[in-house]
Amino acid sequence: MYATLGKIFDQTVSMYPNKEALVDMRREKRWTYSQWSDEVHRLANALITAGVCKGDRVSSFLFNNSELPTVLFACAKIGAVFNPINFRLKPEELAYILNDATPEVVLFEEALKETVGKVVEQFPSIQFWFIDEGVPEYAVSYQEQVTAAISTDPLVEVDETDIYAIMYTSGTTGRPKGVIHSHRNMAEQSMMCIAMLKYTKNDVGMVIAPMFHCAELHCCIIPRVQAGASSIIMHQFDPQVAVDTVEKEKVTVMFAVPTMWSMMTEITGANSKVKTLQRGLYGAAPMAPVLVRQVKEVLGVELIQAYGQTEMGPAITFLAEDEQLTKAGSAGKPAFNHEIRIVRPQDHGPSEPDDQVEPFEVGEIIVRGPSMMLGYFHRPQATARVMYKGWYHTSDLGYVDEEGYLYVADRVDDMIISGGENIYPREVEDALHGHELVQDVAVLGIPDEKWGESVMAFIVVKNDLLTEEQLEEYCLNNENLARFKRPRTYRFVDELPRNASGKIQKFLLRELYADKKLKEHDKK
Repeated sequence: MYATLGKIFDQTVSMYPNKEALVDMRREKRWTYSQWSDEVHRLANALITAGVCKGDRVSSFLFNNSELPTVLFACAKIGAVFNPINFRLKPEELAYILNDATPEVVLFEEALKETVGKVVEQFPSIQFWFIDEGVPEYAVSYQEQVTAAISTDPLVEVDETDIYAIMYTSGTTGRPKGVIHSHRNMAEQSMMCIAMLKYTKNDVGMVIAPMFHCAELHCCIIPRVQAGASSIIMHQFDPQVAVDTVEKEKVTVMFAVPTMWSMMTEITGANSKVKTLQRGLYGAAPMAPVLVRQVKEVLGVELIQAYGQTEMGPAITFLAEDEQLTKAGSAGKPAFNHEIRIVRPQDHGPSEPDDQVEPFEVGEIIVRGPSMMLGYFHRPQATARVMYKGWYHTSDLGYVDEEGYLYVADRVDDMIISGGENIYPREVEDALHGHELVQDVAVLGIPDEKWGESVMAFIVVKNDLLTEEQLEEYCLNNENLARFKRPRTYRFVDELPRNASGKIQKFLLRELYADKKLKEHDKK
């Protein structure tokens, strides 16, 4: 029988019982693998006592805390289904997921008490466990439940094909869907990430990205546990604290989205504080060459990019350390045991897996591999559509070059057609990222009476002196951007809406644009 996540955890505990496993910075508390194992078993037994059976869901609504990976492995030990929920959700969004996932128990914390309090009356059958002091009257104390439980292994039979987790998509286009992953899916993902990121028992990883998302959880936490490495958990990201923690804890590896890496490079004295940091994983978007160089020069980190989606576990491709500049803009090559095809998109229905296009021709990216989801929870039609003929259809547009490197152009729905010409927002975004005063950028198409659509850019600036006229001049003189592709409209914003993985939620930007146009119309 193939290993389950519970067995993987047990093996590491038996191999490295006295090695440091977890550090919770918020509580200033540390656990060896042996101590953490006791905590995992106590929680597993506490869940059983509370009536949680194999196949039942257990949700976590938490920022980064030690309880999140603890409940992950506790569920894995008893065959319960782990359901980490995005801590950024509003009450109505939280209620939607709780209605869909129907968990038996929900773990939550002080910082999210107000949100939970607004929905708790809708769910009288759910047990809410509070991990901090000052337990609300509608909840019970997590600590009391765990302390009262025994620390022996619950010895529940769990199979590799059993469901490990339901993880809700971040919603770049609308309502989230519950992605079902098995233990086998994640065991495969873990081994793949150990190989690509070169994790060893000597590594110290720092957790700064949200752990409820599969990028941090599946590409970092679980593989580091399997390798016997340590994880330093930061409650919320702060670039100054992150840099100081690398120095204090001698961190060797971490994951961050490009904007996080950029913020860390701007910390005074960062170069002298991050001497131990060797490898850095990033995702959500390609990193502009100027930022790759900046991270290398300031932080001295060898960067590795992963492209993926929750449905694939998430990693689909990797771009290695020595390819960051020579293959700038690429998402890399397929991960071990994964296969990618670029196929011709269909106007109606899913793309045909055998209708492949030539190198450099843009088409839909489809993929298959051992970490592919089992399907969507309660969504058989959506499952059948995206897993047509055994391939996961990503809805991302891209192409491969003559060497098989993948380049992600954009989402199918994000492509701009202006005057009959296809414009991919990412190529415009990459060009604008090259401006020294641009911190962040998102591009989308807006209705245009003459051209059908025109290009609009949302800009986050490093300096308030930047003007539309300067950006127009920059684009007109940019050798890598055809003139017809340049933005005709700019909107300066304080920040861009991003989902848990760091991907820009362009549907929210479209709503922002539509709302402004509606208000302008009302004024008339």
